Amino acid sequence: MARPRVRLVVTADDFGYCPRRDEGIVEAFLAGAVTSVSLLVNGAAAESAAELARRHGIPTGLHANLSEGRPVGPARHGASTLLSPEGFFLGKMGFREAVAAGDVALPQVREELEAQLNCFRELLGRAPTHVDGHQHVHVLPGVCQVFAEALQAYGVRFTRLPLERGVGGCAWLEAPARAFACAVERDARAAVGSFSRHGLRWTDAFVGMSTCGRHMSAHRVSGALARVLEGIPAGHALTAELMAHPGYPSVPPAGGCGEGPDAFSCSWERLHELRVLTAPTLRTRLAQEGVQLCALDDLDYKRPGEGVPCEATLEPFLEPSPS
Repeated sequence: MARPRVRLVVTADDFGYCPRRDEGIVEAFLAGAVTSVSLLVNGAAAESAAELARRHGIPTGLHANLSEGRPVGPARHGASTLLSPEGFFLGKMGFREAVAAGDVALPQVREELEAQLNCFRELLGRAPTHVDGHQHVHVLPGVCQVFAEALQAYGVRFTRLPLERGVGGCAWLEAPARAFACAVERDARAAVGSFSRHGLRWTDAFVGMSTCGRHMSAHRVSGALARVLEGIPAGHALTAELMAHPGYPSVPPAGGCGEGPDAFSCSWERLHELRVLTAPTLRTRLAQEGVQLCALDDLDYKRPGEGVPCEATLEPFLEPSPS
């Protein structure tokens, strides 16, 4: 069966995490396999990454970070609900637990987001093309409202809605990864209202939770796109984003966001993603299926006034995944 026509942005997350990561991301961009990057302004290599983005004309957004490493805002000068006693963010799950318990002061979240937006402008000399969230923190309850307000105030219109249809049924994902992906999907669905009210835009579809690290292959990327597009009439034009984490493995102590590189960054899985993305197999398959890679600037964004993405052709994307 013919698929809808799809324009696909391939975003490499964690730009600025370490020089070896950035080397692989730039390699993928120059090969035409990555079309956008998200920069960690608190990353160990943020300054050199910004220079690479300028040199190669890479569309660059902000990877807002509230969970790993050290802050760049006022919190770095004293006690904060965002930080551990050691002065680091609370971690991927620790931040989520603190938000759920009501222990995070949302005005402090706003201050840190604004500081990262300002830092991005200092590094790149312009506003980000988009802002998403490291470890998907931007869709957490309460945080999503503050996030949307900050982006609107700074004139940023494009974000990521990490809602991957059917991810709960991906049996190859380990149980913790599948549970996390389903939680992110639920949070993303709940964040739609806040994002829409503040004029944010996002692609019609998103994939990447089911194809992260060792799980990435040409077959699975193609299958993920087919899954999220199921039921959409052939010939209908849609936009999609593939989240990716390519790069060469970090070698400690270089890298990270103030605490050194994590295990995923040091593993072969980053290199595996780089190889899958740059190999001819994936791009040939996508082209055969009518998927066109493009930059963010080429997309027709989801816009306020067109309705939130639960109407018309986008209704299938907000059906709950099986869990």
